[in-house]
Amino acid sequence: MKATIVHGDLLDQDVEVIVNAWNRNVIPWWLLLPQGVSGAIKRRAGLAPFRELSRQGQIPLGGAVLTGAGKLRFRAVIHVAAINMAWRASEHSIRESVRSAMRIVEERGFKSVAFPVLGSGSGGFPQVRALEVMRSELESLAVDANVRIVVYDQRSR
Repeated sequence: MKATIVHGDLLDQDVEVIVNAWNRNVIPWWLLLPQGVSGAIKRRAGLAPFRELSRQGQIPLGGAVLTGAGKLRFRAVIHVAAINMAWRASEHSIRESVRSAMRIVEERGFKSVAFPVLGSGSGGFPQVRALEVMRSELESLAVDANVRIVVYDQRSR
């Protein structure tokens, strides 16, 4: 499947579900100061998705968990563990996160999903390379859904 790359804000996309680049869910969310995508979700969705996420327990590196979307208009949020315990992303963690998120998209029958550029924020992975890894992984999958990868553009706010 091919992904469309767009510039803008993940939370402004016209899709059913969005992906949140999260962590392994080892440290309680309320001890963290969510930044980037997670911070934006917390500000606009409220705390409900993160409370629900905390009940899921640890997420394996590259794993994914589905929660409600809180006050956001999306049907759900898929949280992926794209960074390791040292808060770093790798090609492996990005590929596995994409695969795990798309497994949920397929299982739940979502027709559209938007991803941020996984690992390129707090994870410290180079954005251009992260985009290449994500596109490559998505092209290897056969899921019937429209996929967007959103490159954050501060001008969209």
